[in-house]
Order: sequence, then structure tokens, then C-alpha cells
Amino acid sequence: MKDLIRAHAGLLFAGVATFILMGAGQALFGPALPVYVRAFSLGETEAGLFVALLWVGCFAGVGFMFFKGALVGPRHTLAVMAGGTGLMALGVSWWVTLAGGVVFGMGYGMATAVFNPRVMRAFGARGPSMLSLLNATFGVGAIAAPLVFVWLGSDPAWAFGVVALALAVVWLGAGAAGRETVAQTGVVRTFRPHWAILGFGLVAIGMEASLAGLGPTALIRAGVEEHRASQLLSAFFVVFLLARVVLIFVAHRIQPFVLYTLAVASAAVFALGAVVLSPAIFFVAMGASAGVFFPGYYVTASARMGEDLRVPPTIVASGLVGAIFTPLILAPLSAQMGERGFFILAAGILVAVSLAALLSLRRMRV
Repeated sequence: MKDLIRAHAGLLFAGVATFILMGAGQALFGPALPVYVRAFSLGETEAGLFVALLWVGCFAGVGFMFFKGALVGPRHTLAVMAGGTGLMALGVSWWVTLAGGVVFGMGYGMATAVFNPRVMRAFGARGPSMLSLLNATFGVGAIAAPLVFVWLGSDPAWAFGVVALALAVVWLGAGAAGRETVAQTGVVRTFRPHWAILGFGLVAIGMEASLAGLGPTALIRAGVEEHRASQLLSAFFVVFLLARVVLIFVAHRIQPFVLYTLAVASAAVFALGAVVLSPAIFFVAMGASAGVFFPGYYVTASARMGEDLRVPPTIVASGLVGAIFTPLILAPLSAQMGERGFFILAAGILVAVSLAALLSLRRMRV
């Protein structure tokens, strides 16, 4: 294992640093949203649009990877994300801010499709565990970002500016990463979409995006103070990270769809807890479940669909469809359902998908 890490040190450096900053950038959307609502006099639908357009950008980036992925390397993804966060740091208007979110999302989607399959291939049988390690580092940035946001005076311009600068620094050191060619990656199996697992990914990633993006606003509506909501989002990502750290040691030993099923079922239980007991405590607990959504989904889908170059973008794209539309649907609906409306809707969705996953366990084994 040490030899593998040494051989792929450049890929690991670029991947870990990129995922930390992806986590930071995404996590800033939640606490920045109430600030934008006040600064630009936004309604609920416009607020949901900010979160949704991040994932629209991701979808565009993944779509580009589907057709031109062989031409894209780590530095391209870093440059695009730096451009997006730079635009948001300007804060000159709501439309420029939205454009920055879309551009950041494009780089985010490209990075997901660049790093996940390369790490899986590079580490062979340990690929699922190393994938969990890579995605765990996402949580490091996501934990730190809301706290830094508060420390910077809850100013989105400063917060996104720091992320843009950090992305530029990583770009300087990422030149040695991911130099494999199309000939080296090859096309091992036929491209065969598996619609059932793609549907499960759509729902799970949609809920993950909604929790991160709409969670702080939902907590504020439930009576939590604004600065406390940012701290709870940070705590959400602490347990998110801990769940992915645990996966580093167990992911290669457990059926990936079993992990997915446990994740959505536990999230359903926690969402019900947020409805009837404490939104603050159970929102944080849902971070542990959300941390397992993507690894369980991605490894299952990869095994079911093969290793054609178009498979990773397709897997990511399905989740992004959920991430785009779920916040757009949940934001206005939850505003009409009282102070805990968001958690009521989340509980209903997660209970339904948990039952579907339990019924599909045998068919989804890999």
C-alpha cells in the first residue's frame, strides 16, 4: 500500500487539496444564503435558485466530461473553480453572484469526474477505501468553511475570496497529477446505464445538496439564531467527515449498496427526530448519513455499469439531477409548511427511498 501511495503521490495531493476546497466552497453556500437574501432582497424561490444553480453548473461540467473527459486534467478543474469563487467574491450584483455559483459548480462537477475514477483505478482492490479517503477530505473544508465565514464577519466576499486564492495556490502545485492517457485508462467494459441505481443516486445526492444548502435556512426558520445555524452546519460536516473516515477502514469489506441502504435509513430516522424532537441535534446527526450516500452509490454504480470513460460522468450526472431539482422543490414547499416543514419533507422522502432500497438489496449486490 505504501508503494501505491508513493507511486501516486501527485494524484493524491491534487485530489485531497481539491476536495478540501470543493467542500469549503459548497459549505459556504448555506451560511452565505441568508446574507444574500437580505442584501439582494430575495424571495424563497430566488434563494433556492442560488443552491440549485451550483448543481446546474456541476451538471454542465459533468456533461462536458462525458464528451471531452479525455482532455481534462486536475489543473483545468482548479482553474474553473477559482474563476467561479472569484466571481462570487466580487459580490457586485445578484446575477454576477449566480454566475459565479454556476462556474464554481462546473469546476466541481469536472473535478468529481476527474479524480474519483482515477483514484479507484490507481489503488486497485483498495480503491473503494481510497475513494472514501478522498471524499472524506471534502468534509475537512466543509467543516472549516462555516467557522471561517463567521470569523470573517459573515462576509461572503471575504470567504469566497479566500477559497479562490487557495485554489490558485493548489493549481501551482498540481502539475504532476493525473497524467495518464486515454490509452492507459482504456475501455474495459461496455457502457451500460443501470437506471435503478442511477435513480437511487438521484434521490440521495439531491437530499445531501438540500441539507447542506437549505439546512441553515431551515434551522433559522425553526428558531435557531443565524450564527448558531452556521455552527451547526459545521458540526453537520464534522460528523459527515467522521462517517467517511470510518469508511476508509470498512468500505472494502461491506457490500456498497448495503452501505447506501443503511445511510438512507438512518437519515430517515434522524429526519423524523428533527420533526418531533430537536431540529438542531438531529440535523447534525444527519451529517453521518449524508457522508455515506455518495460512496455507497458511486461504488455500486461503478460495479454495475462498467469502466467505460463515460460511466463516471453518468454516475455523477444522475446525482446532480437530484441536486439541481430537489432544492428548487423543497425551498418553496418547506416555507409553506411551518417552522419544521423542511424536515417533514426530508423525512417523507427518506422513508420512501429507504423502503425501496431494502426491497432492492438482493438485486443490487455486486
